[in-house]
Formats: sequence, structure tokens, C-alpha cells
Amino acid sequence: MKNLTGAVAIVGACLSCAAVAAQQPYPTKPIRLVVGFAPGGSTDVTARIIAERFSAAFGQQVVVDNRAGAGGNIGADVVAKSNADGYTVLMATTGVMAFNHYLYSKLPYSAEKDLAPVSQIGALPLILVVPASLQAKSVKELVTMAKSQPGKYSFGTSGVGGATHVSAELFKALAGIDIVHVPYKGSGQMMADLLTGQVQIAFDQISSSIAHVKSGRLRALGISTAKRSALLPDLPTIAEGGVSGYEATSWNGFAVRTGTSPAIIARLQQETRKAVSVPEVKDKMFGLGIEAIGSTSAEFAAHIRAERAKWIPLFKKIGIQPQ
Repeated sequence: MKNLTGAVAIVGACLSCAAVAAQQPYPTKPIRLVVGFAPGGSTDVTARIIAERFSAAFGQQVVVDNRAGAGGNIGADVVAKSNADGYTVLMATTGVMAFNHYLYSKLPYSAEKDLAPVSQIGALPLILVVPASLQAKSVKELVTMAKSQPGKYSFGTSGVGGATHVSAELFKALAGIDIVHVPYKGSGQMMADLLTGQVQIAFDQISSSIAHVKSGRLRALGISTAKRSALLPDLPTIAEGGVSGYEATSWNGFAVRTGTSPAIIARLQQETRKAVSVPEVKDKMFGLGIEAIGSTSAEFAAHIRAERAKWIPLFKKIGIQPQ
């Protein structure tokens, strides 16, 4: 009986400790924010803007950890295999959350099963850019050039399976042209080769390209949205340029390991919404070519489901095969 009583006491003490731990405020230690792309791109810059706000709000350091490669999959896998405690957060992107599971035949994680959406941070239109030395002055002229010399021109992307890749593949398919894919580990490396003409075409985020467009080193031919964007109101859409039906918008947000406490997810979501609502942050994001959103977790999850339903059938229809 004494042994039973002792066992009950031990169990009770353990449960009490667990309850106290569960009630401890979050966070009580630094948070790691994993970015699946190289430093310098808009995904990385956005993460750092929000990380600064998080650090102030949480009273804990938020460390940005760049794990570049494989269209964001390396970083996503880090978070998918982390503890479900909210201390490892993913800067989630369109590819990772919506369609990489189709583009890559073997992934070490499942975005649907292993990653829980927290909040959509923003939407990112892409612009079609070429070096200023290229003769094409419009989407129509670029398509004509590519059709006249199949396989001659190449397009650079920030990695296989990322939004810049699938946006270019969609353009390639709808325009009926043969251009060669050259993947990089991030938009910074791709940009260096685009500026020197090593690659001739790119679908890039506005933040990575706009300074070069303004300086005259790059030429913007079109924007990827269905309607002209307030970010660049004078830039025609790609559909206006003659590629009928073209529309592709990138986006980003936060995700954590599935199984993370709903209370922690709610806290992260609330702080994300607060951060992107600050005028200074909204202005910085606008300057990066990002429309601030700050959605709820449920809204972000619904958006991801809708994107999966849109892109996967489209990939199959236009012949994009898993690698």
C-alpha cells in the first residue's frame, strides 16, 4: 500500500509539474526563424523585419537561420523535424506549402502533415525582367525572339520548385516557347548572372529587381498579377502583353511543427498581425513589393488549400513533371 501511495504521489507531482510548465508564458527562450533561402531576397528581408518586431514583443531574441536550397525544402525539413514547441518557426512560402510535394518526387517531410499554418504575412507579385542589353522591349517581342530560336534563351530562378520557377514554367507553357531553366540557391546569385546576361529571363520578386530596373540595368516587361498592381501601376500585366490567361502571385507566411500548442500558434498569429499592421512595417513591405496581410491561422490554411487545388492540376495539364 505504501508503494502504491508513493507511486500515486510521484505521478501527481509529475502532473503538477507538467501543468505548471504548460502554464508558463511563451516564449521563455530565443526563437529560431528558419528561412529556406539565401540572405538578401525578399523572403529573407521580410523575415528580418518581422523578427525585429517579434523580439520587441516577446522580450526574447528571434534569430534568423538561413537554410537555403531545394526550393525552400531544406529549411522546411528543419522545422518539420523540430520540437512542436513554437521555438522553431518557418518562413513558409508558396512552393513549400502548396506544391513542392508534387514537384519533388521524394521529400523528407510533408507540408500537409508536418507543418501547421500560423499566418500569411503578405502577397508578392512577380515581375518579368530581362537585361537591358536584350533586344526585347515587351512581352510580345520576348516571346517572338524565343520562338525564333528555341533553346537559345535561359531563365534563372531562386531554386527548383519555388514561385519564381513555377511562374516561369507557366509562362513558358502558355507562351509556347522553349527556354532553358537555370536554378540557383537564391535570388541574389541569380540576379548576378541576370545582370551580366548569363541568363536572359527571370520572374523575380519586385524587391530583388526594382533597383536594377530603376538604374536601367534591367528592363521590366510585365507583372504576374491578373490586374495591374498599385505597386507598379504603369507596368502591364503579362496577360496584357499577349500571354492570355497568365496569372501567378507568390506569398509568404509563418508555419510551425504540427502538434504545437494552439495557444502558442494563436500568440504567434496575433503578433504577426500586429507587426504587419504597423505603418512603418507596411511601408517597408510595400517598398519590397509586398502587400501586407496578417491573416488568421484558419484563413492561411484555407488559402494554402486553394493554392494546392489551383497549381497541382495546372502542372499536370501543362506537363510539369515531378523531379
